[in-house]
Amino acid sequence: MSGGEVAGLLVAVFWAILVSFLAVVLVRLAQALKAATKLVSGVTEQAVPLLGEASATVRSAQTQLNRVDAIATDVQEVTSNASALSSTVSTTFGGPLVKVAAFGYGVRRALSRRSEKEPGRAPSRVVPGRTLPRARRGGSRRKG
Repeated sequence: MSGGEVAGLLVAVFWAILVSFLAVVLVRLAQALKAATKLVSGVTEQAVPLLGEASATVRSAQTQLNRVDAIATDVQEVTSNASALSSTVSTTFGGPLVKVAAFGYGVRRALSRRSEKEPGRAPSRVVPGRTLPRARRGGSRRKG
């Protein structure tokens, strides 16, 4: 064998090894692509129903939010109406009630001062429908 033949034989063996290596790599790559295709189809089969359910859930949540918004608006109206009613009642009855309370306080104070001035006398009671005796001037006087 000559040097050229050996070199040609080495190149042929090298090419055979290289082609075999590339064939193994291509077979492995084809297997990986098949697995990836199966995975993508499986994810797609599961994702489509999930997206449908998510869409239905979002629509339901939007409906509930609209209801809550309507309820909040009604509560706000009721609150403003209650506030207006409260201020009206306060304005209507507040002044007269304060006057009645002040009058009652004044009467009690006057009666307590009167009983303080007359130490031997018990505080008088007010009985509805009865008239009070006239107050005496200067107490009892002896003629003499």
